[in-house]
Amino acid sequence: MNASDYDPAAAALLVPTRLMEIGPGEPNESARAAIAALRLPPACMAGVWLLHDFLDESHAISQDIATPDGSFWHAVMHRREPDAANSKYWFRRVGDHPVLKLLGEQAPALGYPFTGPFAFVDFVERVRGTGSPDEELAKKVQLLEWELLSDHCLRAAT
Repeated sequence: MNASDYDPAAAALLVPTRLMEIGPGEPNESARAAIAALRLPPACMAGVWLLHDFLDESHAISQDIATPDGSFWHAVMHRREPDAANSKYWFRRVGDHPVLKLLGEQAPALGYPFTGPFAFVDFVERVRGTGSPDEELAKKVQLLEWELLSDHCLRAAT
């Protein structure tokens, strides 16, 4: 998302200030009211809730979006939950999404050879909670994924 397209209060919520956990994380309660006040398309809202570790709120939105974008957010939420099997189920529903192609092109610059969402789910499962350089790499790839999917959803809505 291009945060400069929004008023400063909204823009502050759309700019990642840290790497999200690859697990559930702790919801950023200080941002709850401001996020709830945002008026963005549902797929964008699902992403903003995830950025701030509100998995339940993101899930409530993404499960009602019957599009590849909604399925993508749904899959990411379940990967973070963690529920690898459910994440893979939703990634199967995503199909051939343009963000997956972009991840294949851009993730290698971070040091991760993205070959597809199923392999990434498996990678996250292996490294979650290890405190290893690979866990940090997974967080960086996940942030790239978030940025690409958020941008895609915002463009699709406008």
